Amino acid sequence: MKPITDQQTREGPVRRCRHFLASLACGVGDSHVYGDPVIAGETERILFALAQAVEQRDQRTGRHCERLAHSAAMLGMALGLERANLLALYCGGYLHDVGKVGIPDSILLKAGPLTLEEWTVMRTHPLRGEEICRHLRSLGPVLPIIRHHHERWDGSGYPDGMRGEQIPLLARVLQVVDVYEALTSQRPYKPAYPPVKALQILRSEVERGWRDPEITHLFIKVHAEIEAGVAREPADAGTSLDDMRRSLAKLQAIIGTDTAAEGAWPTREPW
Repeated sequence: MKPITDQQTREGPVRRCRHFLASLACGVGDSHVYGDPVIAGETERILFALAQAVEQRDQRTGRHCERLAHSAAMLGMALGLERANLLALYCGGYLHDVGKVGIPDSILLKAGPLTLEEWTVMRTHPLRGEEICRHLRSLGPVLPIIRHHHERWDGSGYPDGMRGEQIPLLARVLQVVDVYEALTSQRPYKPAYPPVKALQILRSEVERGWRDPEITHLFIKVHAEIEAGVAREPADAGTSLDDMRRSLAKLQAIIGTDTAAEGAWPTREPW
């Protein structure tokens, strides 16, 4: 099956998304849009469908967004985060790369290294994603994840060159899982690496100053539980915040962890 082209991607959910965003830009007030649960719910579904359409442009990525959503929420559970933050991580798993809708296939699916000009375009996707999602008030907690999931601990990331704890916590959580998912998945420019190698690379990125050391080390300790939990979670959890709240509750039941009562998981020695 051939990858979905830019044009095909934009014909469905993208067109509907742009219609809603155009309505907002033309002066439809917040009280009208956000006060109507039907409109708000439909807008959420369009945005999540848009994110999935971006993912489907590369058939090799499979259920990347879905796996990332579950994994990020489970790492948040291991950190003892409250439910609102878990929901933001869950949504961020789906929406973090939605800005790639504006990146041409010739760049997004390129098998070789990107040129400087191509890399400059690619680096715009966090800002594009934030712009797409900022019109919906319910996604406010997700915006820092979308914008900052490519920042690095040492300040060498993008788009804002934040360093250390300047980087929002939830963005630091999601980026560790996102890197692991990218490493263990086939991409146009690389094969899928086995988990052992992916974890070694994560350790090396901590040593290089790219990742939050505490979050990365915790992920390494509990990644087997996370992988098992993702494998048990059914596909197609739904594409609205209410759907995701229900899926998150089921996920917590599967793990047997109530973060409000029990806090973080016990840890074990890394590989």
